[in-house]
Amino acid sequence: MNARFTGVFVLLACLLSPANAQTKAAQGEYLVRAGGCMSCHTADPARPFAGGRPIATPFGNVYAPNITSDRETGIGAWTDAQFIRAMREGIGRNGERLYPAFPYTAYTLLSDADLLSMRAWLATVPPVRTARPRNALSFPFDQRWLMTLWNLFNFSPGRFVADPSKSAEWNRGAYLVEGLGHCGECHTPRNWLGGLDRSERLGGATIAGWQAGNLTPERVAGIGAWRDDELLRFLSTGAAPGRAYALGPMAEVVATSTQFMTTADLRAMITYLRAVPPVAVKAARVRTSFGRPARTDITALDSDGARLYAAACASCHGVTGEGGKSFPSLVHDSVTGALGIATTNNLVLVILHGVNRQTRDAHAQMPAFGAQLTDEEIAALANFITRQFGDPSATTDAKTVARLRAIAQ
Repeated sequence: MNARFTGVFVLLACLLSPANAQTKAAQGEYLVRAGGCMSCHTADPARPFAGGRPIATPFGNVYAPNITSDRETGIGAWTDAQFIRAMREGIGRNGERLYPAFPYTAYTLLSDADLLSMRAWLATVPPVRTARPRNALSFPFDQRWLMTLWNLFNFSPGRFVADPSKSAEWNRGAYLVEGLGHCGECHTPRNWLGGLDRSERLGGATIAGWQAGNLTPERVAGIGAWRDDELLRFLSTGAAPGRAYALGPMAEVVATSTQFMTTADLRAMITYLRAVPPVAVKAARVRTSFGRPARTDITALDSDGARLYAAACASCHGVTGEGGKSFPSLVHDSVTGALGIATTNNLVLVILHGVNRQTRDAHAQMPAFGAQLTDEEIAALANFITRQFGDPSATTDAKTVARLRAIAQ
């Protein structure tokens, strides 16, 4: 046999070997986790990747599709080319324009090898036959053809190109933050069309009512004052005592994605985030400039908020609000206003929905009080907590609580 053809035959045999396929699928599982696919495409934990989860947008709810290997309602019958086109261009199997609740605007940066590995692993996900609900978008945002115009102003297709002037670690971090991890999709404000406002890239934004933090190296409102080990611990466990705890969508990101990433990749992300332009927040104050532990006779305070705190919160967070070994302190915490902006959104949403963050290190749980407390009671409790332990200028009311309660999570 001709030596050239012998070499080609050996190469094909290696590429098609079961061992190579297993390696490709294993790499794909890592990439799917790092890409955060599970959190959006899973409504029922017993049926991962089966879709059906509502994703709240200012224009209505978009329901995540089934991406299991089911051939009828999932992506089992999709070709590799159709999968890559959806991921990179936001075009579905039948040529329909996908809504940017799906972050194709970031996935466009991904390499062929990574996309094919992700596709290979998703093909091994057990099929679940279930169709997603119809999107609930208001007119004219329910017209998919308008996405052609939206893309003209808000989408720049193209693969990631390494910057030769930067280190390999920086470039890996850029690929993960801007592409696979699509951090900006939650942490960058959006314009009136729903596209990312690049002038405040990674400077913090509101997502499904939650305030996503400022990821830039700004020292007051951002991560500039965080140590690398604090950031690494937060991404690995969801807990950085004295800084922040992962809540809401970020808790899911940690639980389903970043806790499974390698230390090298997490450090690369941190290296990249350290180098992005800082986004300052007007009138932001250092968190230690406000808030204090409560008096030990808190039960004697004559206010509805204090009484609610004593009844619902003090057993875990302490009478003084300083927490304990297993429970976080509320003093100077990000949830009580230390985000550089005066907002109680995250606090209200935590009271409404609780916390259920499962990692390899710990299972953080807090009960949801949405069914037990009225909007007026939650507003009173939140205002007491921020006034006592956090930023007293961060206040809320029953109307705001009702609005946050109505947002799909």
